[in-house]
Amino acid sequence: MTRTVVRTLASQVDTSLTAWIDATVSFVSTMVDRITPATTDADRDTVRLLTGRIDTSPVVTEPFAEWVLEDAFPAGRPAWDLVGARLVDDVRPYEQRKLWLLNAGHSLLAYTGLARGHATVAEAFADPACRTMLDELWDAARPVVPLPAGEVDDALATLRERFANPRIEHRLAQIACDGSVKLGVRVLAVARARRAAGLPAAPVHALVVGAWARHLSDESGSDPGAEALARALAAADTPREQAALLLDTLAPDLRDETDLVATLEQALAGSSQTV
Repeated sequence: MTRTVVRTLASQVDTSLTAWIDATVSFVSTMVDRITPATTDADRDTVRLLTGRIDTSPVVTEPFAEWVLEDAFPAGRPAWDLVGARLVDDVRPYEQRKLWLLNAGHSLLAYTGLARGHATVAEAFADPACRTMLDELWDAARPVVPLPAGEVDDALATLRERFANPRIEHRLAQIACDGSVKLGVRVLAVARARRAAGLPAAPVHALVVGAWARHLSDESGSDPGAEALARALAAADTPREQAALLLDTLAPDLRDETDLVATLEQALAGSSQTV
C-alpha cells in the first residue's frame, strides 16, 4: 500500500522519479507479533504510581515479541537481526502463521468465551470447552500453514503460554469488535487453504462464524460494518437463510462447501454442543 501511494505521487511529480524509485527503493513488508491490550485507567494509574509521571497512553504488553521483515534493502541491510528481528525472503508465511493461529485463536476465544461469561483471553483459555474448540481450530490450520511442521509446533507451544498468561488482561470484548473484517482473513482463509490443499472442510470454522453471528445479534454495536447484516440475520426465517447471508458476506466462494454450510446451519440453529 505504501509503495502504491508513493509511486502514484511520484508519477504526478516526475515520471523519472518513479523509475528511480523502482530501481533503488524497497518497501519492506513486515510482520509484528506482540499482544497489546487496550489501555485502561488502571494502567494509567499504575504508571503514575510507579514513575511519578502522568502518561495518558501507556502501552502494557506481554514479554513475547517478534518482528519479521522481508530481506530486501538496496541501500544495505540493517543489523536489526542482532537485536532479535528476523529477516526472511518472504514474510507471507509468517503473516499467515500469526493470522491463522494467534489471531484466529483470539477470535474464537472472544466469541465463545464471552458467551460463557468470560472477560479475558486467559479466562477463556482456561475453560475446557473453549480450549477443546481452540485445539480443533489449530489442528485445522496446522497442515496449511506454509512453514516447517516443527516451527508450527513451536509457535503453538508458545501461544499456549501466552494465552494462559493472566497478567495480560486482553479483553475479549476488544477482540470481538469488527468480526466482519477479521474473520475472513483469520478463519475462512484457512478453510479456503484447506480446500486448495485437497483437505476436507473443518467444522470448527463454521462454529466460529456461528458464534460471531450470535454475538452480533446481542452486540451489534461491536461491528459497525455489519449493521446491515445483523438486521438481515434477524429478519431471516431459517438457519439456512442465515448461513447463506453470512457466507455471502464473508466468503461467497465457500458457499459450495456443503459440510461447512451444514455445520454453520446447525450452529445457528443452536444445536452445537461445543459453545
